[in-house]
Amino acid sequence: MTDYRRLRVALLGAGAVGSQVASLLLRHADELADRAGASLELAGIAVRDVNAPREVDLPRELFTTDAEALIVGADIVIELMGGIDPAREYVLQAINSGADVVTANKALLATHGAEIFEAADQVGAQVYYEAAAAGAIPIIRPLRDSLAGDRVQRIMGIVNGTTNYILDRMDTEGAEFEDVLAQAQALGYAEADPTADVEGYDAAQKAAILASLAFHTAVPLDAVHREGITGIDKAMIDAARHAGYVVKLLAVCERLPAESEGGESISVRVYPALVDRAHPLASVHGANNAVFVQAEAAGNLMFYGAGAGGVQTASAVLGDVVSAARRHVAGGVGVAESTRANLPVSPIGRVTTRYQITLEVDDRPGVLATVAGTLSEGRVSIATVEQTVVGEHTPTEGDPTESSPRARLVIGTHKAREQDLSETVDRLAASGVVERVVSVLRVEGD
Repeated sequence: MTDYRRLRVALLGAGAVGSQVASLLLRHADELADRAGASLELAGIAVRDVNAPREVDLPRELFTTDAEALIVGADIVIELMGGIDPAREYVLQAINSGADVVTANKALLATHGAEIFEAADQVGAQVYYEAAAAGAIPIIRPLRDSLAGDRVQRIMGIVNGTTNYILDRMDTEGAEFEDVLAQAQALGYAEADPTADVEGYDAAQKAAILASLAFHTAVPLDAVHREGITGIDKAMIDAARHAGYVVKLLAVCERLPAESEGGESISVRVYPALVDRAHPLASVHGANNAVFVQAEAAGNLMFYGAGAGGVQTASAVLGDVVSAARRHVAGGVGVAESTRANLPVSPIGRVTTRYQITLEVDDRPGVLATVAGTLSEGRVSIATVEQTVVGEHTPTEGDPTESSPRARLVIGTHKAREQDLSETVDRLAASGVVERVVSVLRVEGD
């Protein structure tokens, strides 16, 4: 092997991803050195418990519980602990000691990214985070580097494998949400507490990271509109299929045109949406992820692959490690994050899209006309209506109404403003002709 300069690598965390990163660093040391132009020495692995069982057999002498001591003297620090604390403290310590940082910690970057990038900029260090947004899919570098000279208009991403697995099984097999969630937990796709996945928190963190890169604007996590998939049931999946759609949990990052009262802004949101079955995102099955980018000059770009998994995510981490090593060899300061556009993040009410509204109503003359009139008054235009009889309304004790047949209306709209749609649905719910608003789903990907 060529006599390369030696770089010390400190690894924080040895879970599913960290163990694979350590194993690959040790097994492929010579190849990685040839690619990086530097010898990568794994100086140690900081963990909470050195005796904990691990998926990969690693030299015991590498393990330590003293992360701070390990960071001192490291050229590259790989943070794979997850969570906010003490990961934030260790990352800032690494940066301030002059090390480059590689992390897959989406929660940390979505919450404290501005602080971390500013700290790196102050000392000329670099933070790499390819694995933080979509596992093994290379999306960070294309947004940060390849498309830096273009104008990204929109990103739609399936960025959470657990929810995609659940919705895909519900669509392809007709399964119920609770049954598929239990299977996902048994297979290890979902945690015992699946809240972060099924309520959209994980996807919202990734959306904040992607939007910050795409629009060169720091996007705080609390500015991301978030909805989960726990309200999606078999009837909604069936209705979507009948209309030619599939339900996906989407992270949508969009550039919004200027309005009279201000300039251009952006929208960052996560929610279950209807995607036309002809759209590339509709064919993303199982626990896979995909990110669909629309740029002014480059046009439509699709990035697809494994969004999770120890060895898959380790691939993205090691790509960052090689990039960091090359930077050390070449010398010079790190490249600062481009967040100077400072575009405001608009509330969800400003978004314009199409909708599918499902209502349960009494099946009697005049109901459809009342519903159509209410929608029209709210500036929501009907594109399609489908009505099916679903049962009978049986009065309860003290209810003066007579027994009557019940119908379900599935209404597709033309494009409407979210605020108008939301206010109109509230009026429908209070109109006296609507028994229940079953669901309101956005249509994305037109």
